[in-house]
Amino acid sequence: MGYRVFTDSAPVMEKALAQKSGLGWIGKHTNVLNRQNGSYFFLGEIYTDLPLPLTEPVSDHCGSCTACIDICPTQAIIAPYELDARRCISYLTIELRGSIPVEFRPMMGNRIYGCDDCQLVCPWNKFAQMTTESAYLPREGLDAPQLVDLFTWTESEFLQRLEGSPIRRIGYECWLRNIAIALGNAKTSQTVLAALKDRIEYPSELVREHVQWALEQHNTPS
Repeated sequence: MGYRVFTDSAPVMEKALAQKSGLGWIGKHTNVLNRQNGSYFFLGEIYTDLPLPLTEPVSDHCGSCTACIDICPTQAIIAPYELDARRCISYLTIELRGSIPVEFRPMMGNRIYGCDDCQLVCPWNKFAQMTTESAYLPREGLDAPQLVDLFTWTESEFLQRLEGSPIRRIGYECWLRNIAIALGNAKTSQTVLAALKDRIEYPSELVREHVQWALEQHNTPS
């Protein structure tokens, strides 16, 4: 037989395929929801030329709930089942490679890689179980990191400590960009200000721009 396997490794329309195959339904936050696991699962695909039996889609069970729409920090879910990715913090912190629009920076809070607020608030996720798969457990102390400590990482530390993690694919420059915004949204302290000022002359114009913005949020000139 012919086949090819995917797990977030190619532009596969996996959510639509999952919905059509009966694995779940598309929630109002545009993620796939399953009765037993909520939205806390990974989708993987095997494309094959084997003739397989078809399975039926399942019905939508979001009902009148709008929790995901109401919680979104940037109001990226502009209507039920409709997401404006340009406003989504996951897009802004992971996929966008340039400057993050100023109007969204205060709304990002301390989120430096993605945003799961719409999943955290979803009632269906109360049925999800903690994984026993070691590869998915927190590592390198990243379950409760200090932003200032992360901001001091060198590029080699970034690459070494995030080896094997999807975080590494955003690159060191965007890593610093994202943390600069988070520090701009943090409570003012001498530690935060010192960390930002240490990066004010960083070679990357992108990083310098976001560090300058962060300092301005603390009413502190560079």
